[in-house]
Amino acid sequence: MKKTLQEQLAGLSTRSVYSTDKGRLCPECQMPFDDCRCAETASQQILGDGKVRIRRETKGRKGKGVSIIEGLAMNASDLEKLAKDLKTRCGCGGAVKGGTIEIQGDQRTLIQQLLAERGISAKLAGG
Repeated sequence: MKKTLQEQLAGLSTRSVYSTDKGRLCPECQMPFDDCRCAETASQQILGDGKVRIRRETKGRKGKGVSIIEGLAMNASDLEKLAKDLKTRCGCGGAVKGGTIEIQGDQRTLIQQLLAERGISAKLAGG
């Protein structure tokens, strides 16, 4: 027996494929971008594991090293503030990438001292 068209469509999802009613939708929560709160919750998420390690890395930088601070138990906005302060105090550039802070140059001992002033115990990792 052949199924009717209504019987075939009954098992399909009722989620609309495209609609101009609400405009663009967030891929995470399927809410309109104006009502989406995914970015706010992501910025409040703590990124590190709490074991702060400072290491030097030269991979992909043509021999120029950077000091990488990982494991800080902070959210993204606090990491940005700490990175800005460290860059100012070290007198060099840097960036926040993927929950880690990168400071240009081999600044490991200075960074360790600056973090100790803030009450964050960090250990030097790697060579």
